[in-house]
This record gives sequence, structure tokens and C-alpha cells, in this order.
Amino acid sequence: MTPRLVGNYLSINQRPEYQGDRCATQGSIQSRASSVLHQGQVDDRSGQRHMWWPSSLLYPPPPSAFVTAMSVVSFASLASAGLSELRGQHMAYSKFWHVVSGQQQNKGGTGGAQLAGRHGMLVAYAPALVAAAASFVVPGAVEGLRAELLAAALAVHFLKRVLEVLFIHRYSGNMPLNTALAISSSYLLSAITMIYAQHLAVELPDPTTNLLYPGVLLFAVGIAGNFYHHYLLSQLRKGGDDDKGYKIPKGGLFEFVTCPHYLFEITGFFGFAMISQTVYALAMASGTAAYLVGRSFATRRWYESKFEEFPASIKALVPYIL
Repeated sequence: MTPRLVGNYLSINQRPEYQGDRCATQGSIQSRASSVLHQGQVDDRSGQRHMWWPSSLLYPPPPSAFVTAMSVVSFASLASAGLSELRGQHMAYSKFWHVVSGQQQNKGGTGGAQLAGRHGMLVAYAPALVAAAASFVVPGAVEGLRAELLAAALAVHFLKRVLEVLFIHRYSGNMPLNTALAISSSYLLSAITMIYAQHLAVELPDPTTNLLYPGVLLFAVGIAGNFYHHYLLSQLRKGGDDDKGYKIPKGGLFEFVTCPHYLFEITGFFGFAMISQTVYALAMASGTAAYLVGRSFATRRWYESKFEEFPASIKALVPYIL
């Protein structure tokens, strides 16, 4: 480059308008770089960054050992219970109370203290209902629309369960006290932890994809479908609790699967997960799905063993698939 050209270049480069353009370009590059970095890492406002986190769908994990432990324990325990159902080791409630009770009698045991089926299920559901409703009066427990809708959905879910126990379901057997307490503690802890995890999420970056309203819709579909099929089950026993016999369910999705009420319960729990968008809510929904898959297969085997005419075309949980 000739001296004259070099001089012209330096002269142009030092002009104020050129320097301004260069600064603007550098600022744009830095802004883009910052945006790219943010897509790969989420600042949880506690100094930690998660290079791997799917920030478009979930809040980052909160800085809480309790919530982290509960996420792992809830999923693992429910998934393990689902595997136990597949292996024939059943939770002793509903129709499987008779199965477990018979096994214990054959071994010379009594199964411990027993509750009437209706009382046992009230013990299972009522504490979680109280916890969800009480969250609205605990100062600071429920903050923001997402937390309010989550707590309300939990309260509606467990209120529905209690009302079904009182007015819809028919019970043919007892329920071991230890089973009632195990289910009760699981639901109570899950309701409390879900609300607490949402409380902690207030201080975290919001997911870029808002699943709140689709989650409310999914929850509504789940709770409505679950109630409808519970009602169909109750109509199999016209004699109320005095009618101890079992029949093959008819109507609704019972024409296609053994446990449509479980399918809609899973739907409702994934509604919770979408409303919440926290790791714990997703872990709870996934664990519930794993347990109810196992329970539905066990239920289908039970019907096949009791009724020779049980249709082979009926699946366990998902029409035509599972």
C-alpha cells in the first residue's frame, strides 16, 4: 500500500462518524455473543450456571437440597412401586386388598390394623387437601399467578378425591392402616413440595416457553376424564357398598382400555407439571405415570384371571397402544 493510500486509510479510520459505526458494530457483536451464551446457560441468581439446562421449558433447579432430594426420591419411589405392581406385589387398596389379604392369611398373618375402605381413602387424601388450601393463608407461600393456579389446581384435585370418596366410590373391602398412611404421606409431601418449589422459582429466570395455560387446559381434561370414568365404575354396583361383586366396566374409554381413569390421572399430573414448569412437578408426574402404568397392567391381568370373557383386544392404559 502506498504512503498516500495509508494516509487516506488512517484519515478515514479516525473520523468521528467512522469510529461511532465501529463502536456500534462491536456493541452488536458483543450483544449477539451474550445472547448465544444465555441460550446455553441459565443464571439462577445464586451464582450457578447450568450449561445443559432446557431453559425453554423448565425453571432451573432451585438452590434447595430438600427439593432436589424430593425430586429424586419421589420419582424413584413411585417408579419402584410401579415395578412392584408388575411383579405382583400390590399396594393393598381397591380390588388388590383382597389379593394381598389372601396372601397374608396364607402366611398366617393378619396384615395389621385395618380401616374401612372409605375411611382409609379419606385418610389418604384429606391431609393433602388441607395443605393445598392452607397455602393460600400462609403469608408468602403463594406468590404470582402461576403459583396461585398451581395451588388452586392441587386443592381442586384433592377436593374432588375427597368428594368422590364420600359420594361416588363403592368399597368392597378394607384398607390396611399402614397403606393409608403411606399414600397419605406421599400425597401430602408432594403437595407441599410442589407449592414450595414454585415459591422458590419466583427468584429464578422464567422459562422462555410459557406452558401455564396449556397446563390448565390439560389439568381440566385430566380431572374431568378421571371423574367421568370413576362415575362409570361406581355404576357397576347398584347396591352401594353392600354389593361386593366385580364386573367388567363398560362405557367411555373402558371399551378400549382397562384403566382409563388412570390415563386421565396421569394427564392431570402432567397438567400440574406444565402449570408449574419446575423439576419437582415433572418428577412427580413422571413417577406417577410409571406407577400407574404398572398398576394398570396388574389390573388388566386381574380382570383376565377373574373373567374368561374379558376381551383380549382391550389394552391396559392407552387405547390400541399400551
